[in-house]
Amino acid sequence: MSIALVAIGFAAMLVIMFLSLPVAVAIIAVGALGGYLMYGAPLVDMMGGVIWSSLNSPSMLAIPLFMLLGELLLRGGIADRMYDAMAVWLARLPGGLLHTNIATCALFSATSGSSVATAATVGTIALPALEQYNYRMRPALGSLAAGGTLGILIPPSVNLLVYGSLANTSVGELFAGGVVPGLLMAALFSVYIFFAHARAGAEATALVTMPWREKLSLARHLVPPLIIFGVVMGAIYGGLATPTESAAIGVMIALAFVGLNGRLSWELLANCSLQAARTSGMVMIVLVSSLLLNVTISMTGAAQAITHWIASFGLSQLALLLVLLVFYVVLGTFMDAMSMLVLTVPIVIPVVVAAGIDPVWFGIFIVIMCEIALITPPVGMNLFVVQGIRRDRGPYSDVTRGALPYVVLMAGFTVLLMVFPQIVTWLPQTLAGR
Repeated sequence: MSIALVAIGFAAMLVIMFLSLPVAVAIIAVGALGGYLMYGAPLVDMMGGVIWSSLNSPSMLAIPLFMLLGELLLRGGIADRMYDAMAVWLARLPGGLLHTNIATCALFSATSGSSVATAATVGTIALPALEQYNYRMRPALGSLAAGGTLGILIPPSVNLLVYGSLANTSVGELFAGGVVPGLLMAALFSVYIFFAHARAGAEATALVTMPWREKLSLARHLVPPLIIFGVVMGAIYGGLATPTESAAIGVMIALAFVGLNGRLSWELLANCSLQAARTSGMVMIVLVSSLLLNVTISMTGAAQAITHWIASFGLSQLALLLVLLVFYVVLGTFMDAMSMLVLTVPIVIPVVVAAGIDPVWFGIFIVIMCEIALITPPVGMNLFVVQGIRRDRGPYSDVTRGALPYVVLMAGFTVLLMVFPQIVTWLPQTLAGR
């Protein structure tokens, strides 16, 4: 009976979303209203306590801080210089500036916790250069949309913060678990670009040759994000600071670099703060609505019922993960990444833990599923972002078709992680001394 109630509620949420109502409204309608109709006012009182205890946590403060960090790098001119520095080193490869798109996204991801922010930032910087050198828009836009997804895999990551809160898993271990897969995925994207453009050398010769001395001089612009990443992650794993305190330290270092660039002003701080607040507010309202839903689900006993039901099939770990892979790819075609994360984790995490799957590994798995959701139509957020910053206003099909090969690459990479889970677990276990 409880499984049937969850299925009906999930279907009702999808119907409400298809009516173009906000995701949070759909979740609250099913979670809070449905819970009230089934269990009455006492459940509503319980919801208030759960929300307060969940959000009254220092780890939640890290979300707006990491958003602010990314805004400072963008508006402070640091991201622009990062792209220029990457271009002079990578643009001679087959695929040219497409490698620069991926590398800059990966580096920016190491200081920003948002995929949408990463795609928007690097896309805004890269598209004028891509248009200037007559790059074909389909692969160019695809590389920007896919590269942007690295923002939630390479730490710090807002999605990993939210997952850690929902699954009661160490954020520090999740951040460590995302480092190696994030770097390998960026390398995989670049390898694909290299071979896909090996016969089309026009992009590789588009930029003017630059002396080594000037290249080395431009490389200094890569130092600020590397320092920020090193300090933030080093403080966490050195036991010197929590993720929230590390985020605050990163913001202070970013402010110092923006000041050294001569861009620091009250207007810049106000604009960065407002944009960070808008983005954080969007994340938090979805998180709050999911907490309401989770209370109702826990009262029905659905999580335990689903765990026993799936266990009755006797699936192996690999078979279970392959089923979840298909489920999330399909779900991601009509649900945004954050909503997909907060809706499914409370139901799925008991199942995967009962199957003996490491919750840290599963956190990386589900974030990659969120990455796929970001670049699969019709509701892939990164696709909309990259299309929105296009100046030529070409067809939307350019960005969807350009991103399609990366969906295949991500799915294949996920299967590789299933076969070799040590790719995820090695660094967290090493840092923990296990």
